[in-house]
Amino acid sequence: MVRALVCGTRGRWFESTLLYQKMVKDKKTKPSKELPLGFVDRQEKELLIRDFVISNIKEVMIKYGFQYLETPSFEYTDSIGKFLPDKERPDAGVFSFKDENKWMSLRYDLTAPLARYVAKNYLEIPKPFKRFQLGSVWRNEKPGPGRFREFLQFDADYVGTKNLQADAELCVLISEILEKCGLNKKDYTVKISSRKFTNRLFEKLKITSKEQISTTLRALDKIDRLGWQEAKKLLGEGRKDKSGDYTKGANLESDQIKKIESALQGKVPDSEDVLEILKIFEAYNFKNYKFDPTVIRGLEYYTGPIFEVNLNFEVKNLKGQTIQFGSIGGGGRYDNLVSNFGSLDCPATGISIGLDRLVFALMQKKDFKIKSTRPIIICVFDKDKIKQYVDILNKLRTSNISSEIYPGEGKLKKQMEYANKIGSPAVILYGDNEIKSGKVTLKNLENGNESPVKIEELVNEIKKLF
Repeated sequence: MVRALVCGTRGRWFESTLLYQKMVKDKKTKPSKELPLGFVDRQEKELLIRDFVISNIKEVMIKYGFQYLETPSFEYTDSIGKFLPDKERPDAGVFSFKDENKWMSLRYDLTAPLARYVAKNYLEIPKPFKRFQLGSVWRNEKPGPGRFREFLQFDADYVGTKNLQADAELCVLISEILEKCGLNKKDYTVKISSRKFTNRLFEKLKITSKEQISTTLRALDKIDRLGWQEAKKLLGEGRKDKSGDYTKGANLESDQIKKIESALQGKVPDSEDVLEILKIFEAYNFKNYKFDPTVIRGLEYYTGPIFEVNLNFEVKNLKGQTIQFGSIGGGGRYDNLVSNFGSLDCPATGISIGLDRLVFALMQKKDFKIKSTRPIIICVFDKDKIKQYVDILNKLRTSNISSEIYPGEGKLKKQMEYANKIGSPAVILYGDNEIKSGKVTLKNLENGNESPVKIEELVNEIKKLF
């Protein structure tokens, strides 16, 4: 094998490329057409519905006074922290590689990069700083129904304020977004709790190990998806799932687990921060919430009020089976995250929605009347007549009509097959007979009707089809 005499990451990449090309050339292996687990190709219908959701999000965020921000997909691993991994390796829970002497990771959420951005631009940004962001995130975890290793996320955050009105308003704006996207109040519930509740519980149970606390929080965060009996295994020695994969537990004593179960059955909030938020909800006349101490949130950086958005209707997988879908989003207060970068007093709170999960659920709940735009096809009878075809094309596109000259090769039958395959509403036939008559033949592919149309009247006739 030819070795590239190039140093560093670039050299390793070039060497790998040469090896791959040699393997393909030798036909010893062929590239797989399958995707890695947890990744998915998304078709146009889903993407158009996602665009609809995103447009509603942007509309609400502008109304609420948030600024748009974008951060890079990759960050230094120590900048975004290791809040997800279950192990000490920097690439556990996140996708990482070593660039020279530093680990880099694909972002696993949009909050940690925001904290880095705020620390870097602390003197320039206003306080509070209200930002929203839309972007893909990656998690090196086991995928499940509606859970992917790559997914699009929406975040809205207040940075630089302890005022709990910010926390309350995040719940209100998420509700407005969901209802603009077609859900009713009965379709979802915003559940609220506080990390202060679990902090007091850990103190009472004398759970002091950081690793044990982290494992316990992740176990409790899975109650909604797995149920108490399975989550209880994760609080104890561990759990083996249906596939045979084993997850190490928090190794709590049985009496500690019983006390946690009892505490999670509480119905009345006893945290001052939660009580204050509920008062603010009254001022907003916001009633679509529920206090629920089982709301935990698995990430370690939360410090105060936490919330989750749960759907109240059944969601089915691609096989038509009803699944435990869990939350579509959530968030909470993280007052210490920015201070990781130095002595910066910058309390913050935020909320996130997994857009792909939301779209997956919305497509089952609502019949979206989103119609794909397909082009009018100008059929090619004679390549030497390209000037006439382009003249017609320009007339249509100038009037914002989606249109194209048949881009492939083949006779009329093949061109008609193409038009039908892509769902074109009509084709334009402009052969010798049409050229002599000074008219085109417009064929409606929905009903098969053909009609001669003067070129100057073509735009109006096509608009009648929509």
